[in-house]
Amino acid sequence: MGSTEAPQWLLSAWRRSVEAVGATADRAAIESTGQALIERWTSEERVHHNLKRLIAVLARVDELAAETHQPDVVRLAAWYHGAVFTSAAPSAYAHRGGADAEASAELARSELGALGVPEKAIERIGTLIQYLSRHVAPGNDIDAQALCDADLGGLAAEPQRYEAYLREVREEYSHIPDRDYVEARLAIIGRLLERRTLFASPLGHGWENAARDNLRAERARLEIELTTLPERGEGEESHVAEMVAAKMAVLGEGPAEAGPVTEPAPLTAADRVDVARRAARERAGERRAAAEADRERRQREKAERAERKAREREAARRGRAADDDGSSMSRPPTR
Repeated sequence: MGSTEAPQWLLSAWRRSVEAVGATADRAAIESTGQALIERWTSEERVHHNLKRLIAVLARVDELAAETHQPDVVRLAAWYHGAVFTSAAPSAYAHRGGADAEASAELARSELGALGVPEKAIERIGTLIQYLSRHVAPGNDIDAQALCDADLGGLAAEPQRYEAYLREVREEYSHIPDRDYVEARLAIIGRLLERRTLFASPLGHGWENAARDNLRAERARLEIELTTLPERGEGEESHVAEMVAAKMAVLGEGPAEAGPVTEPAPLTAADRVDVARRAARERAGERRAAAEADRERRQREKAERAERKAREREAARRGRAADDDGSSMSRPPTR
């Protein structure tokens, strides 16, 4: 998605939030900083952790804004929370999935300070970024809860969008071996599903059931996939523990206790039903998309035929007009 253009409203939304927290810089300086930040989110290596994801997080912050104390501070923390990112393997293993929270918070401090944002607001934004990097929101900090829930809320996406999210994440980390990726993902999903709740804010609780449904269905599919993957070769190194530790650090847990998931639990009947239902929904979605594409193609062809006929009629009309205009010169004289 590196080449995706930002919607026109996005830069204005950035400027409004920066001005709302007390920036003293002029409009041009604020928008220049915002444009540079948008370019960070559209770098070519970002397939999932990109501008589209940022916009989705901002949209979920808006959904939860009614329960926050400083919504624009929360929005700016969202803007900066993954501003510094790399999907390279060492970072994916050791730096919490590619996002560098410390560097992102420092970038926020530097850029917002240059725009004249008050120090108190800057420090609060940095604190929220740190909370989000660990997905640990204090029970009395509703702004931190809202930000963490907005970031995690993608787990509750409707099934087709969740499938797209999975494809994007896998593509972003395509250099990670399949077995490492699947084992780590299974371990992470298992630990998420063990939680009493996934979301902390009152409004975020409404996403709980959909998120758990998506995670359970994904786990069932990955367990099937794992059985099809070749075992590691002799001496082949596993990075699963590092990946799980990095991801769970993002999600508010300490180092992972679980090692590689080498013996997946057998699928339950409910899991198989989940897989079948998800596959049926995906096929139905593909059929709808194909039907829509066919409908658009027919409309396009119809419009082209109508345009061609109109041109033909216009050409015929002009031909008749030319014949009429030259009729006295072209007919032989009569007696």
